[in-house]
This record gives sequence, C-alpha cells and structure tokens, in this order.
Amino acid sequence: MKDLILKLEKENKLTKEEWIRLIDGRTPELAEFLFERAREVRHAYYGKDVYIRGLIEFTNYCKNDCYYCGIRKSNHCVSRYRLTEEEILSCCRNGYALGFRTFVLQGGEDLWFTRERMTALIRSIREEFPDCAITLSVGEREKDEYQEYFDAGANRFLLRHETANDAHYRYLHPEELSLQHRKDCLWNLRHIGYQVGSGIMVGSPGQKTEHLAEDLLFLQELQPHMVGIGPFIPHKDTPFREEKAGTLELTLFLLGCVRLMLPKVLMPATTALSTIHPDGRKMGILAGANVVMPNLSPQENRKLYSLYDNKRCMGDEAAEGLALLKTEMEEIGYKIVSARGDALLETEEGKA
Repeated sequence: MKDLILKLEKENKLTKEEWIRLIDGRTPELAEFLFERAREVRHAYYGKDVYIRGLIEFTNYCKNDCYYCGIRKSNHCVSRYRLTEEEILSCCRNGYALGFRTFVLQGGEDLWFTRERMTALIRSIREEFPDCAITLSVGEREKDEYQEYFDAGANRFLLRHETANDAHYRYLHPEELSLQHRKDCLWNLRHIGYQVGSGIMVGSPGQKTEHLAEDLLFLQELQPHMVGIGPFIPHKDTPFREEKAGTLELTLFLLGCVRLMLPKVLMPATTALSTIHPDGRKMGILAGANVVMPNLSPQENRKLYSLYDNKRCMGDEAAEGLALLKTEMEEIGYKIVSARGDALLETEEGKA
C-alpha cells in the first residue's frame, strides 16, 4: 500500500479503484507512513505555521431540513438566535485585538439575512477591517448573489459538498435539495474568484468506501483552496440520533490523503475532531492540517449553534483561549500565526 501513497504524493491523484484499495487496506503502520509524507508536503509549502480563523456563528435559523443537522428547521427543541450587525462587528473587534486576520461568518440558510442585509454586513466588515479576509459559510445561493457578496468584499466561501454520490446525498437530505445544485454552487464560486472550500463528513449514515473514493475524485476535479474534513457526530434531535459517529482514525487518514492530493490546500483541524477526542486537533495538525478555527461568537450563543451533540466551544476551542491553543501547538512543534493565511495560488511556489 505504500506504493499508492508514494504515487499519490508524486502524481496528486489516484483512480477510484486505487482510492478504495488504499482506504480499505489502511493499517496503523500505513497511517503513520501517510502522516509522515503529509507533514513533509505541508512543511514544504507552509512550514510549521498554523493559521487561525475567527469563527462567528451569526444565526442558527435554517430553511433546510438535512437529516443529520441539529439546527434543521424541524428541530423545535433548539433556541433560535440571530446576531445583529453590531454584535457581529463586536465579535470582529474582539478577534482583531486577539490577532485574528480572518473572520468566518457561518450560519444556517437563514432567509432573514437577505442579499441586501448580507451585502451591507460584508461592506461594514470590509470597511472597518481592510486588512482582513472575510470568509462566508452561508450555504447555497444563486451565482449573482455570490457575485454581490464578492464585490462587497468577501474573499472566501466554505460549502462542503458532504457527499459526491447522488444516492447517498438523497439518503442524507430531503427531496428539495440537490447534489447537482450544490456542485454548481461550488463551480460558480470558483468562477467568480473566491478562494473556495469544500469537504465531507466522515462516517455519515449510509457512507461506503466507494462514496469516499467518489468524494476524493470530486475534490481532485474541483481543486478547492480549502477542504474541511470532520467526523459525523449524531445529534439527539435528528432522525440520525441513533447512528454511530464517524471515527477519529478514518478522519485522520483522509486528512493525510487530501494533503498529498492537494499539496497547497488549507485544511482545518476541525472542532468535530476535538469533540470526539481531547487531542483531536493536535492529531489533525500532525496528519497534515494547517488551520484552526477558534470560536469568536458571544459565549451565550455558542451552545445554541448545535450542529451535533457535545460540541466543544470553550477553552482551547474559544478565541479567548488562544494562549492555551498556542501552547498546545508548541507542544507538537508548530506555531500559531496571525497572518491572513491566504491559499497559495497555482503559480506560487515555496512557503506562504
């Protein structure tokens, strides 16, 4: 199997059959070899730097009813909230003072935030923080709306495709949602000029190795600037409440694979990783990740943005716990940096 890892490092791609063979044939020893190669590649482009993103979960309203998500519209147990523009700007000010130079506005697909309101919000952040990157994670929109947000000052957009297999997508989502539309959104974002992020849930209900291989082939085709890979974690108020969570082991293995496939990618060690294991974030960095996303949201709202059960949002997951996070990264030989941490473009070489 080492030959497949070396081929992946050299050619940055595998066939569907090779992906299936590599994933199904993984062992602890093979994983360690993969992580060594992934770190080598990561260090070649980004050194030992770890970029920080300030996460602002600004609304937990959502018009969608995805079967795995704790803020799905049918969950009447969650207390809903929306942050005001001033509250969002206050989060940005707090983050800026702490050294954050990227703000991630993440929310459900909340139609109260019309394109006019979103555009005004983006402009306000851009005017006050001209040296910062603005990342949006607000779901599926039409191309002209994405263009307006880009023109207003947004730089990056995160939209996980979750699964590239249509039948599996149907199993996870209600009928009105479409995998093709989601993919179209990602291509539109790339065409407009965003730094684009996609990604998957590992171990989601009904997921097979074949689906993971198709996910990796789609990412290989899309060539995103950012990839988010985290384990599926069930939420008690969803149809998948009884399903098993995705594993740390497979999530880390896929992080290493993506680093070799997309050498310059920006890849977070996600909150979900540190939720399923206390050292999950460290292990993610050692598997090839190079981004962490501490929470800048008001403390009283963090527990309400409950995509899955037992989400970590305090301590080293919180922006105010940045000193703790810095110590954690130093323990494994890495360092937190305040740079915007833009993706390396295809023509750039060397360290970011």
